[in-house]
Amino acid sequence: MMSSKLFTAAEAVLRIERTSLRVQQPASNSDMISLAMGEPDFDTPPRIIQAAVEALQTGYTHYAPLLGDKALCQALADEVSAQSGNTVKAGEILVTHGGTAGLAAAILSIVNPGDRVVIPDPTYSLYADLVNMAGGTCVPMPCRADLHWDLDGLDKALEGAKLFVFCNPGNPTGIVHSAEEIAALGRLVNRHNTLVIADEAYSDLVFTDRPFTSVLQVPAFAGRTLFCQTFSKSYAMTGWRVGYLSGPVAMIAAAARVHNTVNGSVNSAVQRAALVALTECKDDVKRMYNVYRERRVLMMAGLATIPELTLNEPEGAFYCFPSYSLPIPAIDMVALLREQGIAVRPGSEFGAAGEGHLRLSYAAGSDAISEGIRRLRHGLAGLN
Repeated sequence: MMSSKLFTAAEAVLRIERTSLRVQQPASNSDMISLAMGEPDFDTPPRIIQAAVEALQTGYTHYAPLLGDKALCQALADEVSAQSGNTVKAGEILVTHGGTAGLAAAILSIVNPGDRVVIPDPTYSLYADLVNMAGGTCVPMPCRADLHWDLDGLDKALEGAKLFVFCNPGNPTGIVHSAEEIAALGRLVNRHNTLVIADEAYSDLVFTDRPFTSVLQVPAFAGRTLFCQTFSKSYAMTGWRVGYLSGPVAMIAAAARVHNTVNGSVNSAVQRAALVALTECKDDVKRMYNVYRERRVLMMAGLATIPELTLNEPEGAFYCFPSYSLPIPAIDMVALLREQGIAVRPGSEFGAAGEGHLRLSYAAGSDAISEGIRRLRHGLAGLN
């Protein structure tokens, strides 16, 4: 075995270790109610599973093309074309090992050491880890009290920034940015000549009365934006690890160079299953959406009964992000709540502005939500 004295991890690893806010929670035992996971509790729809079985049985056991299975790439191109109103050309789609590898390929193909990258605060913590891996400088942009963007502050933060990375709907906030906000962002990134990575993993889970506005629909983002999507959330396919990027040929080619070097092509049979998900399973997406909508109402009603919590109404994804009134750091609050048999995530995991918040997921079942809220209420009352 190599002595630890002979080995020092690469600086890219050390940068992440020094800066990462991501929390690895202990494994939950059978008595624990977990509202911590950002993962659907649904099994993958049967016809998607069957498509993978049939693909394996008919010879999809070899390497796929590096940009992705041709039929899947064409279906994805059709999907993006329908959303954007523009024809997606060959070379503008890259199938990735989940949304995570898509984000990694996107960020590592854009960011040089010292580049300034603006991210909302709070937001999904993987973005900062990837920027730090690349040697870039993260510029957190604190959101307003209602968790939407401070556009004046964002205008200042984007000065000299190479890249802006965001998710919509938001993780952890559940915020859905309006058409007006997305249009304003489009004007700002053009003014500052800033590139954009738009992570729309939860775009099928929007619960507002207004239609969702994707960057694909806003011409200001064309030519400077990588659109990142995944099959994980909409289709309950987290374990399948399949996502995709769409964007200008030059940006996709750069991302593909990273993805092909680190990951290689995505599992061939999984890509055939993803094709069936995309083309045949909109009713499954709607079925799960309707359940999430009911769970959202259940969780919001429960949180409203806890006097220590204040909730900005979540508009999308499957998260609530309440603030709490007790003078306890979020990481300690989560540990104390685990003693009450309830697992949630600390808001501080998602940025400094997330301190004093908890992230709860209503991707759990209704019984788990009800019992989890009961334990949360009891735990906070005891601390108070």
